[in-house]
Amino acid sequence: MKPQTKGLKRLIHATRYSCQGLRALWQQEAAFRQEVALSLLLTPVIIMVDVTPAERALLVAALLLILITEILNTAVEVVIDRIGHEKHELSGRAKDMGSAAVMFSLIGAAIIWGIILWPF
Repeated sequence: MKPQTKGLKRLIHATRYSCQGLRALWQQEAAFRQEVALSLLLTPVIIMVDVTPAERALLVAALLLILITEILNTAVEVVIDRIGHEKHELSGRAKDMGSAAVMFSLIGAAIIWGIILWPF
């Protein structure tokens, strides 16, 4: 059993693990890099458009949701690939469901952005 760290030491370890995960995502996942690029391209729009603070927060949250969903989808795929690369119905189903989650986060973001920015 792994000993539990507490306080600042735990925070430091957690931050290091998060950075390692982001580094692995950036190096090995083209979809993540594309979604980061999309978010960076849209960030100036969030800054420049005349919307309420709540609407601005929704625009940011929609982009973050895409990235979060992609991270979780990739985690599912990595775990399944660690188990084995042979075809299995359940493995395929899990990967397809993760992909569907990413698709819905993209659709949701597009809807949010469309509703908020439609008048512009």
